Amino acid sequence: MAVRTIEVRERVMARNDELAAEVRHRLAAAGVTAFNLVSSPGSGKTLLLERTLAMLGAELPMAVVTGDVQTQNDADRLARHTDRLVQAVVTGGACHLDARQVLAALEALDLSEIRLLFVENVGNLVCPAGWDLGETAKIVVFSTTEGEDKPLKYPTAFQRASYAVINKVDLLPHLDFDVELAMANARQVNPDLQFFLTSARTGEGLAEWCDFLRRQVAGPVLA
Repeated sequence: MAVRTIEVRERVMARNDELAAEVRHRLAAAGVTAFNLVSSPGSGKTLLLERTLAMLGAELPMAVVTGDVQTQNDADRLARHTDRLVQAVVTGGACHLDARQVLAALEALDLSEIRLLFVENVGNLVCPAGWDLGETAKIVVFSTTEGEDKPLKYPTAFQRASYAVINKVDLLPHLDFDVELAMANARQVNPDLQFFLTSARTGEGLAEWCDFLRRQVAGPVLA
C-alpha cells in the first residue's frame, strides 16, 4: 500500500502566505506602507520605534503592531508616544508573528487614517525571517554589541530584508565592532541591502532614518 506523507509545515506556510496576500492587498488599497522589523533581543528596535514616533508622529499618521512572547511591555512603551492604538500581540511562547495575527490586528485599525505601519516582530533572527506578514518590506535591526558576523550566522533574515539598521553606533568607541566588516558580511548574503547607522539613544543617524520613512510614504518601494 502506498504511503502519503502530508507536510504539515508546508500546509501551514501556504495558508500563511494566503493571509499575507490579503494583508498586503488591504494595506495597498489603503495606501499604507508597512515595515516588518526583525532583530535579535536587545538590538534596540523598540527604542528606535519610540524615537521614530516622537520625531514623526505629528507629521506622519503611524500605527504599530508589536509581538512579544509573554508580555506587552514594548507596546506599553510605544503607546506613551502616540495617541493612536498600539496593537500588542502576545504569542504565548511562539517565536514569531504570523499573517493571521497581523490580519486580526488590522481589524482594530482604521487604515484610512494611517500612512505608515510598523510591525515589531518577536526578538528572534531565526523564526520571523521565514514568515511573510504582508509587509511592504522587512527591515533587519542589529546592534554594534552583537558582532560583525551576525549576518553570516543568520543569513535568511538578511537575505529577505530590504534594509538593515546597525544600531547603537554611540558605543563604537568602546567596542571592537568593525562597521565596514559588518556591512560587507551582510552584503555577502544580500548585495542589495541598504543600510542605516543609528543610535536610538543619542539620535545619531535618525534624521536620515526619518527622511527615508518620509520618502517611503510618498512612494513606497516594494520588497
